Amino acid sequence: MSRDKTDKLNAGVPTGASPVSRSAKRMGILEDGKRVLDIEARAVHALVDRMDESFAKAVELLHACKGKVVVTGMGKSGLIGQKIAATLASTGTSSFFLHPAEGVHGDLGMLARRDALIAISNSGETQELLQLLPYVERMGISVIGMTGRTASTLAKNSTVVLDVSVEEEACPLGLAPTASTTVTLALGDALAVALLQKRGFKEEDFAQFHPGGTLGRRLLVKVKDVMHAGTDIPMVQASVGGMAAILEMTEKKLGMTTVVDQDGGLVGVITDGDVRRFLQRGTDVMKTTAKELASSNPKTIGPEDLAAKAVELMERFSITTLVVTEGERNILGVIHLHDLLKNGIV
Repeated sequence: MSRDKTDKLNAGVPTGASPVSRSAKRMGILEDGKRVLDIEARAVHALVDRMDESFAKAVELLHACKGKVVVTGMGKSGLIGQKIAATLASTGTSSFFLHPAEGVHGDLGMLARRDALIAISNSGETQELLQLLPYVERMGISVIGMTGRTASTLAKNSTVVLDVSVEEEACPLGLAPTASTTVTLALGDALAVALLQKRGFKEEDFAQFHPGGTLGRRLLVKVKDVMHAGTDIPMVQASVGGMAAILEMTEKKLGMTTVVDQDGGLVGVITDGDVRRFLQRGTDVMKTTAKELASSNPKTIGPEDLAAKAVELMERFSITTLVVTEGERNILGVIHLHDLLKNGIV
């Protein structure tokens, strides 16, 4: 065996380690990973069985909140709290995260009487968080306590207590928050989803909070926002010769042209495919009119329709352009598949 191959086989293996011992070590790593997932999956499943009226009360409290939903927590609980606040905000609930240590050093002004507070502490005895409670009580702010100890100080000072206790952490030392943070995150998602259902939150509402995302573009961009209008519309009179129609198609570079009557009303469209089929029949394009070349029942769409609807129509009829009309014959523009691709609708 060459030296290069030997070096590659031994890469990452301690001196004297055999392929068998290396395989055994990898199996051990896999078992450690599976054990973590199993512990956390069982913890979440146990949470399902433990959910009760407290969860419903928490959702009703958040739904009735006239101000903001403020989420707070220290350390790993704080990181989970930031995600919960972000999920609530993206699903229609005005929400933000308040760091408890910064709160007691001047940021309590973020809290107002009409707000609700979600306080997260697995022990329920986190000092920085408990220091917020007297102020919160004076303000009359409702508190949803998410804690692993239902007899803790946090639990005793909460309007509603949500039990996020776990039998064991996935950390073999029992020190690093693992299963407990997973359970808290899952329960936070459950709160957000139950709340959006209670609010009647729809895809269109979600898009309002995600205008830069694909869903936002699909649900917010309208045909009028991406169509070709004015002098960019390929258009010829029905009476002009076929060659004039082809020249218009070439100039406007949309692979088609609209055909209109003397009043400017839509008569039909001519596409590259129409021209090819006409030529295949052996007919002289020079001796025909635009009306004779045109398809008389073009597919149209309204300017206020969503651009996503234009995509659906193009896919359904295997076409790449639609005429944008007001009513049946008043042409406002033309929309091409390339326009939809450029704007991230497809």
